[in-house]
Amino acid sequence: MNRLRPGALAAALGLVCLAAPAQAHYPFCACEKHGETIRCKGGFSDGTGAEGVKLDVIGYDESVLIPGKFGKDSVVEFKPPSGEFYVLFDAGPGHVVEVDHNDIP
Repeated sequence: MNRLRPGALAAALGLVCLAAPAQAHYPFCACEKHGETIRCKGGFSDGTGAEGVKLDVIGYDESVLIPGKFGKDSVVEFKPPSGEFYVLFDAGPGHVVEVDHNDIP
């Protein structure tokens, strides 16, 4: 039978307690009509912005209609294409938000 040396379990538990807990941050994207354009603001639940993160306007046929990225203010503004589309905020695996054109007030 294998036995732990005295203090080994306490040391292992101490290391686990010292490890920084992983904090999940979730993306958000809010889009609104502003006159003849649509303005989308994005960011993350931990308060960080989305500067430089991909935001594309996608047709229902999965074609990229308007490629884009969030600016320094975490905003993208575009003229809506004709037809049906959705906005895709893609910050990587598990960090994707889709906003359908029907859900943009």
